[in-house]
Amino acid sequence: MISDLPLDQVRTLLAVVDEQSFDRAAAVLHVTPSAVSQRVKALEQRLGRVLILRTKPVRLTGSGQVVVRFARQLTRLEEDTRAELGLVGVVGPVTLPIAVNADSLATWFLPALAAVPGVSFDLRSDDQDHTATLLREGLVMAAVTSAPHPVQGCTSTRLGLMRYRAMASPAFVARWLADRPLASALAEAPAVLFDRKDDLQDRFLRTLTRRSLPRGARHYVPSSQSFADAVTAGLGWGMVPELQTRGSSSANALVDLAPDRPADVPLYWQQWKLDSPALAALAEAVTATAATALRT
Repeated sequence: MISDLPLDQVRTLLAVVDEQSFDRAAAVLHVTPSAVSQRVKALEQRLGRVLILRTKPVRLTGSGQVVVRFARQLTRLEEDTRAELGLVGVVGPVTLPIAVNADSLATWFLPALAAVPGVSFDLRSDDQDHTATLLREGLVMAAVTSAPHPVQGCTSTRLGLMRYRAMASPAFVARWLADRPLASALAEAPAVLFDRKDDLQDRFLRTLTRRSLPRGARHYVPSSQSFADAVTAGLGWGMVPELQTRGSSSANALVDLAPDRPADVPLYWQQWKLDSPALAALAEAVTATAATALRT
């Protein structure tokens, strides 16, 4: 029974996952790495299944994800109880691990966090199509995601649309796109992508013509601001968040290649079904901030 699990072993597994190594977990827990390994092994023996793969970084098995979700929920409830008893100053602020896509983090998301004082945020950035995976694995308690259907044990609230536009510098347009059909020219021109999960550029090309397959150079720039800077510098064309160009110097340094073809990505706020004042306050702040920043 899950209620019979030794809590020190459960918390140790959570520490290993959060710190991504047995040695760093030992430092956080103020025990030896051997003690951490013994606790995790004892928990695995008690449950009769492997919970964590000893890789670098460590990875959870399916069973491990279940136990980590339980551990994180338990920690959240304990911290909320201490906060309600006025013991926050003794044990430190409440901690909320959150997954958010890089473009939201660079544009509209941080003001929502600032509206929730007394909370320590542990942010994990990933593509909006993949943040729900972190939620499913129990690594975070809430996520900004493009997945509308709630992960098991979670709720899903629509936040709005994040609009992207195909942008390039004037010099890039003159060199690669002038006097040519846009679809074929873009397919052969260099493109800037956030990372190998980023398919916005390819999806945009498919809206122009199904026959245009990308053949040009691809530059991977895994930073939201540096991505926009790379497009502005003429390294390639790319799908830049509309929010990132509003009122910025790059707005005048970029050309919208297809003003009538924006790409809208729906965003959702998914969080665990957990009676947590801190999590509820964050959800309220996120939805309110998104209502003013995102398109409907």
